[in-house]
Amino acid sequence: MTAALVVLVVVVFLLVLFLISAVKVAREYERGIIFRLGRLLPEPKGPGLFLLIPIVDRMVKVDLRTITLNIPPQEVITKDNVPVRVNAVAYFRIVAPKDAIVQIENFMVATSQIAQTTLRSVLGQHMLDELLSERERINSILQEIIDEATGPWGIKVSIVEVKDVEIPTGMQRAMARQAEAERERRAKIISSEGEFQASERLKDAAEVLEHHPVALQLRYLQTLIEVSGSASTTIIFPAPIDLIRPFLEGGNSPGADDSQHDAA
Repeated sequence: MTAALVVLVVVVFLLVLFLISAVKVAREYERGIIFRLGRLLPEPKGPGLFLLIPIVDRMVKVDLRTITLNIPPQEVITKDNVPVRVNAVAYFRIVAPKDAIVQIENFMVATSQIAQTTLRSVLGQHMLDELLSERERINSILQEIIDEATGPWGIKVSIVEVKDVEIPTGMQRAMARQAEAERERRAKIISSEGEFQASERLKDAAEVLEHHPVALQLRYLQTLIEVSGSASTTIIFPAPIDLIRPFLEGGNSPGADDSQHDAA
C-alpha cells in the first residue's frame, strides 16, 4: 500500500513537471519559434496558450514590437573634408520571426553594425552644408539602404533619424563669420533697394510737380504747417526767390544808384 502511494506521488509529480514544461503562453506581441528535434516548424506559435513536447521541442521567443536602436556616435569626414561627429537613432521591427532567428545569429548586433557602417558611408558622400540643411533627404537615404540590407533577416526599418551633428569649434566660428557676412550683404542689398525705390518715387513726384506747379505751393504750405507744430525754438524754412526778387531788383536799379550818389 505504501509502495503504491509512493508510485502515485511520483507519477503525479512527473505529470506536473510535464505540464509545466509543456504549457507555454505567448503575449500578443510575441511569437514562439519552435524547433522539433532541431528542425524548424513551419508556423510560429502564439499569441496565447499552446503546448510543447518536453525534451523534443525547443522554443525561441521573438518580440514583434518596434525596437529603438541608438546608433553610437560616428566620426565622419564629409565630402568637403570637414570632420564631424554624428549620432543617430533607428526604429525597426521584426516582420518575419523565422528569418530573424534562422537567417542571422543576432539580429540586434547585425542591425546595429549595418546602421553604423551605412551612416559613415552615406554622410561621407555629402558636403557639410547638405548634412545641415538636407537632413530629411539624408534620413530617407539611410532608411532605404539599411532596410534593404536587413530585409533578408525579416526586419523592417521604418525610420532613421540623424540626431546630432557635432562640428569642430574652429569650423563653428568660421560658419558664424560666414553667416554674419551673409546677413550684412542682405542688409546692404535691402538698403540699396529701398534707396532705389525711393529715388523712383521722387522722380515720379518731380514729374507731377513739373506739370502742376500749384502742387509745389501746396506742398510748401503743408511743410509750414508741419514746422509750426514743432516744439523747437528755431525754425528754418525755405522762402521762394520770387517773393524777394522785387526787393533785389529795386535795390540794383539805376535810379536807386543816382539817389545814393546825390545823397553822398
